[in-house]
Amino acid sequence: MLTAKEIMSSQVFTVKLDTPISEVAHIFHEQKISGAPVVDDDNHLIGIITESDLIDQNKKLHIPTVVAIFDAVIYLESLKNFEKELKKMTGSKVRNVYSSKVTSVDIDTPINEIASIMADKHFHTLPVLDKGKIAGIVGKDDIIKTMASTQPS
Repeated sequence: MLTAKEIMSSQVFTVKLDTPISEVAHIFHEQKISGAPVVDDDNHLIGIITESDLIDQNKKLHIPTVVAIFDAVIYLESLKNFEKELKKMTGSKVRNVYSSKVTSVDIDTPINEIASIMADKHFHTLPVLDKGKIAGIVGKDDIIKTMASTQPS
């Protein structure tokens, strides 16, 4: 069975925490990619930023519903979520919008496991690690391309 090492793209566009959002949008558009690993100075994976993170900056802001009873104000929704959403929408650097919770695969991960992760978690892109460092990236297109080249016509 094929592994991540055999189907991954080894040319990976990574970004750092201080990369401006406008630069990320430019990279995504020019390179026709939907996500990029966020790395530290030693090229260790610390998160991921995706098209969804950029699109979130342009959505409508949902103001939490409040109820005023006498002198008390009661929020019917989480203020913490509102603050997080507002910070993400107004962020100008990767550090403001990226996700530090990232799922990655090892270079020896079989293709069926990669496909399962993508399908179950609705991911389009998975960073591939070799000893904790970015070795490549696997996108849905890589899996489809592999299927097209290995399936009989």
